[in-house]
This record gives sequence, structure tokens and C-alpha cells, in this order.
Amino acid sequence: MAGTADLGRDGGDAGQSGAAAARVDLPPAGWDADGLARLMAALGGADGQARYVGGWVRDALAGTPPGDLDIATALPPAEVIARAEAAGLSVWSSASGLQHGTVGVVIGGKGVEVTTLRRDVTTDGRRATIAFTDDWREDAARRDFTINALSANPVTGAVHDYFGGLADLAAGRVRFIGDARARIAEDHLRILRFFRFHARFGRGLPDAEAYAACTARANDLMALSRERIADELMKLLGGARPAGAIRAMIEGGVLRPVLPEIDADGAARLEALIAAEDAAGIAGDAVRRLAALLPPDAARADLIAARLKLSNAVRKRLGAALAMDAEARPRILAYRLGSGGATDRLLLAGRAADAAALSGWTPPRLPVSGGDLVARGLDAGPVVARALREVETLWLDEDFPDAARARAIADQVAGRIKLER
Repeated sequence: MAGTADLGRDGGDAGQSGAAAARVDLPPAGWDADGLARLMAALGGADGQARYVGGWVRDALAGTPPGDLDIATALPPAEVIARAEAAGLSVWSSASGLQHGTVGVVIGGKGVEVTTLRRDVTTDGRRATIAFTDDWREDAARRDFTINALSANPVTGAVHDYFGGLADLAAGRVRFIGDARARIAEDHLRILRFFRFHARFGRGLPDAEAYAACTARANDLMALSRERIADELMKLLGGARPAGAIRAMIEGGVLRPVLPEIDADGAARLEALIAAEDAAGIAGDAVRRLAALLPPDAARADLIAARLKLSNAVRKRLGAALAMDAEARPRILAYRLGSGGATDRLLLAGRAADAAALSGWTPPRLPVSGGDLVARGLDAGPVVARALREVETLWLDEDFPDAARARAIADQVAGRIKLER
């Protein structure tokens, strides 16, 4: 894999200029090498008809865990299907995918998307009408950022770079291809994608032109579905270091048109939460971080979550994380909320040590049931329900003693209630 010292810059199809050409290791780690070799042979990879593109090439060069593997080809979709099937590979497709030139191929149990080179004909900020092309540079030009427009030869691993993406990757710079405002006008989601990629790959301040374009066109986000906004926001929050990007978005008014409730106080809470996660040695979590970012009011946060059309499970978790609770004992909190819910609430409260203490601990079940109390002579119904709550409280106060002690507590409670009757 090429290190950053090897990253050159190229304006054409021939490869990299400079003393050392950028290359990526082949085949991609974790993939079936024989299956990929068969697919690339079928697609004419050795003849320049197919390349690895986009995220996997970028991640391999950056030394970060690679994501999905995508392939671009000059071949039309029907020919991709025919060649892949002739090579004995399983293929799937949909009407929408074929319309956009994308065919799925199964390699070693994993799905690879093979997409015919494209150019945009028209765009409206949400979707594009495309036409197929055989021009690699033209296809790269329709991508959002220079670091996402890289492609790699499937035989040699040589990287093709038309817009300075290698230099930007080496410098920790996320930059739009061409005019930033024009690229945002093509697809408004690129505003949020810019901040997500800056959080992941950027160093220092955001690219000035890109940041100015995002702040100037923030109202464009209002044209997007709330589901797309939520999806992109959650991807950002789930990254390793989202706080700086979130603060930059707030300071630039980027979120104001669609999420005006997220403010500087929310950014400060997010930063405190991430510090607590780090101190506890607990992995960052997008839902927990969203809870920090939203107003610290469960009912209000639920209204925002509903507006974003988040799932019922996420809304329930947000509500549990933000509910007021005076319980100071972390293990009892875990018993009441589950380990995950307790961890959320403790970290949001800055109780990193208590959250860390819960790691690997599973709350036990109360070893006594209502039937056990009936067997001790109590009447089924409200009396047993009240007695069971009392047994549980005493059992929790003694920090989850074993079953023998729980039965002894049950004997005491049942005996006292019978004497009171």
C-alpha cells in the first residue's frame, strides 16, 4: 500500500507523474482473490475496461479500514451481466440500478457493484439524469470530492488521479471537484457529505472555498428528505472525531434551516460526551452522540427525532438517555434500563468511571417470582405485586445477592405482611 510520501498528482489516464507513482495493494484485503480476478478478467480489466473506484481506493491509500468495493467499467450494463454470468458468477440487478448503470455481482459471498461510466445530463439537487460514456475522466468529474474520484488499475494497482485527489488526501484536505457551489447545486446532500468527509480525512480548518459554499447554500438542505439528512448526520456522528465538523456546521449556520435546535451548547455537550467515551474506553455511538447534540429534554428530542423520521427503537433510546433520573448507582441503573441504556445516561452525565465499571457486566434477574410469594402464603394480586416490589428493592439495596439470600429476603417480607393482616 502506498504511504502518503508516495502520493503524486496526475492529470491524465497514463498514471502518476513524479518520482514515485501511487499504488494500492491488490487484491483488496478480505476479498476472494480468485473471484475478483475472474470478474476483472471477464470485464477486460487488463485492457483498461474496468477499474476499482471511489471509497476503497481512497481508504486503501489513507491506511484506513476499507469500505465497500466498487468497480467502474466502460462496458454497458447488459454486457456486464453477460460477461459475469459467462464467468460463472452470480449477478443481481434492479430496474432502477440498470437505469443508472449498476449491476451487482457476488464474489465470495459479498456483493460488488459494477457501474458503467456515466456523465450527468441534468440535475435538480436531489437526483441526476445520466448518460453512459466511455470517458474515465468524465465519469470521475461527476463525483463530489477529489479524494473520491480516484481509481485503480485492477492488474497493477496503479492509481489514476484527474483532479489532485492524491495531493488533497496527503494534505488532509477535502475539496470539491470544480466549482463548489455548482457541485452543491447538483446534489444538495453534498453539503453534509463535505463535513462528514472533513471529519474523517481533514486536518485543520475546512477548505475555505468548500466551507463558504456550504454556508452560502445551507438553505438547499430544505429540499432534501429528512431521512437523507438523518442518514448523513448519523454517519457523521458515528465517525471517530465528529465534534470539530459539527461545531463548524453550527458556527456557519449550516444546520439552522433544517435543525435549528442544534446549537453551540449542543456542540459543547457532544465534546464532553466524546471525552467521557474516551475516558471510559467505550466506543463512540451515533445515537448516544445525537442525544448529546439535541436539547436535553426527552419530549422535545422526541419531536425532533420524529421530524427526522428516525426509527421507533432510536426514538425510544433517545428518550431513555435524556430522561431525568436521580439514580446514582450505576448497576441499579443498568438493571432498570439495560446495560446499554445505563451506559448512555452515565456517559451523557460525564460519569466515565461508572460507565467503564459496567463494561462486561450483565444485570441478573430477580431470583424470586410472584409465584414464590404465593407459595409463602400471600394472596395473588395487589398484595403479591406490592411484596415483590419490596423484595426487589431490598435485593437491589444489597447489590444483587445470590438466590439463597433473595429467598431469605422473600421469607422476611412475606412473613411481615402475613403478620400485618
